[in-house]
Amino acid sequence: MYQYVGLIVLFPLIGLLINGLLGRKIKNETIVGAIGSGAVGLSFLLTAAIFIDMLGMPADGRSQVVTLFTWIAAGDFTVSAAYQIDQLSVLMTLVVTGVGFLIHIYSIGYMHGDRGFWRFFTYLNLFIFAMLNLVLADNYLLMFLGWEGVGLCSYLLIGFWYDKKFPGVGITWTGDAGNKAFWVNRIGDFAFMIGMFLIFREFGTLTFNEVMGQADGRTVGEGTIFWITLLLFIGATGKSAQIPLFIWLPDAMAGPTPVSALIHAATMVTAGVYMIARNAALYALAPDTMMIVAIVGAVTAIMAASIGLVQNDIKKVLAYSTVSQLGYMFLALGVGAFTAGIFHVMTHAFFKACLFLGSGAVIHAMHEEQDIRYMGGLKRVMPITYWTFLISSFAIAGFPPLAGFFSKDEILWFAWADGSPLLWLLGAGAALMTAFYMFRMVTLTFEGEPRWARDKHPHEAPSSMTIPLIVLAALAVVGGFVGVPAVLGGGNAIHQWLHPVFAQAERIMALPEHHDHATEYLLMAISVAIALTGFWFGRRMFLADPEADKRIAAKTGGLYRLLANKYYVDEVYDATVVRPILKTSDSFLYRVFDVRLIDGFVNGLASTTAWVSSTLRFMQSGVVQNYAALIVLGLVVILGLLIFS
Repeated sequence: MYQYVGLIVLFPLIGLLINGLLGRKIKNETIVGAIGSGAVGLSFLLTAAIFIDMLGMPADGRSQVVTLFTWIAAGDFTVSAAYQIDQLSVLMTLVVTGVGFLIHIYSIGYMHGDRGFWRFFTYLNLFIFAMLNLVLADNYLLMFLGWEGVGLCSYLLIGFWYDKKFPGVGITWTGDAGNKAFWVNRIGDFAFMIGMFLIFREFGTLTFNEVMGQADGRTVGEGTIFWITLLLFIGATGKSAQIPLFIWLPDAMAGPTPVSALIHAATMVTAGVYMIARNAALYALAPDTMMIVAIVGAVTAIMAASIGLVQNDIKKVLAYSTVSQLGYMFLALGVGAFTAGIFHVMTHAFFKACLFLGSGAVIHAMHEEQDIRYMGGLKRVMPITYWTFLISSFAIAGFPPLAGFFSKDEILWFAWADGSPLLWLLGAGAALMTAFYMFRMVTLTFEGEPRWARDKHPHEAPSSMTIPLIVLAALAVVGGFVGVPAVLGGGNAIHQWLHPVFAQAERIMALPEHHDHATEYLLMAISVAIALTGFWFGRRMFLADPEADKRIAAKTGGLYRLLANKYYVDEVYDATVVRPILKTSDSFLYRVFDVRLIDGFVNGLASTTAWVSSTLRFMQSGVVQNYAALIVLGLVVILGLLIFS
């Protein structure tokens, strides 16, 4: 089956070409939606077939590289369009195509009647095509092509409703949000590119297997490896919205809700996590970089979670939740728990995609209302959306035996055992905040008495939107059982599945075996207690008083304002980066450098040419005798120079 891997990438490409070239003429939404969804569905089915085929192979023989053609050949430098099929890439491809297919189906109902319906599905297929190249690539350059491709799609889809006003900090319309995402990501991408150049200089190749093959001969703590891994991580902070490059993702909620579910919850933002996991052996050689990754992840997790406590826009709550959960994933990678990080990528894709799609169903029913303070009582009119949203909220909060419990518990366990108690404490604090703000949102949105305006008549979403919700909620229930730890009698199947991919990194790090079951049970009990505490306070406080935020704001004062204004990070960036650049661009680069120097030089050259021409034209009298006299004069001058020289 491996030889058919190119079709996995080809199907979305065919879908985007058909809808992109003919979608405007087709006009039938059902056909356009079927083409876009069917292309991704075929990719999922083929990936599932390859996965089943891999199950019958020995663990060490599952990794193969399929070369399609030579992409670049310049002297000794050669890069192929080749795909690496192993346990990690197949797992990520299943997530991308499986969740992507469900979101495509959902979009048929959500985008019904939109004038850009065909264009939306074209962009979605383009995104899937780019993301598949990213996760399947066998070399850095092809990965970078997919990396930039998903960045382009992010820009196109965030600004999809380009004429829609979107009030917010520094955002007046969706185009501003798209530009913000584009430029912030370029910072990280520039660092990624420099890291890629260093890899080629140091290893002489850009192929993953060849680079990792040379990693065994390297010394732990080498300076060059430190800089390579740090630059790659900076690239990941942009794509996966970590401090200090996280500011684009909350404003990216300006795009249609399926975009938030697909790009900013389930797939694109996890690209940085996947990239570091793919380079696990290099990071194992750079313990200083891994500590930086762990600290940045832990701080991002708790900082974003604290902002989510006071957000009132239903999608903004989920946006900061995404940033926080991504911080968890980087915390896992930083403490060497690569399997746990990828495990959380998978479970997060299930419950966060369900939550975003559920929020889209709510917004759709509430006629574009997104403020949870003006909702309430929706569970009576939207029972399917309510129950799926509730299940996914329990999952992300870490309630056993749902998916989020197993993946988050494993991350916290590794943070305690291989990181430090401080990292565990930051992760536990973020978990408490997650449970609180999730059930605050559930309570204000679905519980209590209706607080919406009389002109609104909310109703359950159509089946094209509710069926994906049901499937994702079911995955949020059962998805964690592939990672049941040994202490609970499980075999941690996902660890066994991914072990061959991360065996080299684990050997380099020489991680000790953990047998302290008593401590593991205790930490697990604390995690459950944290989830219960957040649930109890979030539900009790806001069910009794939907305006409890006002009392909290009055009591906490400056702290509440600090969180409500997102630590003033956007304002700091605006004052220290945006305004100085704009001012310098206007006062110096434009008025001095452009107008006076560049334009002055060009205009001066033109003026000089005109003056010389106007002067010389008087010599063109048209009298033949004058021309003959000038020729003779010239000959005399030349002869004189020759004689006297």
